[in-house]
Amino acid sequence: QVQLVESGGGPVQAGGSLRLSCTFSGRSIYEYILAWFRQEPGKDREFVAVTSRDGFTTRYADSVMGRFSISRDNSKNTVYLQMNRLKPEDTAIYYCAADAGIVLQRTIQAYEYWGQGTQVTVSS
Repeated sequence: QVQLVESGGGPVQAGGSLRLSCTFSGRSIYEYILAWFRQEPGKDREFVAVTSRDGFTTRYADSVMGRFSISRDNSKNTVYLQMNRLKPEDTAIYYCAADAGIVLQRTIQAYEYWGQGTQVTVSS
């Protein structure tokens, strides 16, 4: 059973930066695509970024392109989300997700495993 644990969230002022981490355990991380999603209160969970199994291929939501960067260190069983130039509209709970497939997916339904989330609050 895969387990995902996020950390690194917190309050930050607009224009600032945060780095989220997600620790993977229970299976071999090399067999999973890893992604970040986020959810604001009262809204649907939305795709943020995804990385391939080897970390060489990434995809981003248009809203974070050029500001956020996803990376993974398989030797540390960890995936990261570096968030720069944060905006108040980036405020949300951020979730890490894992998919045993091979195609980089942007839909919630594609991901079998989820973390508990970490809150990011950006103040203006």
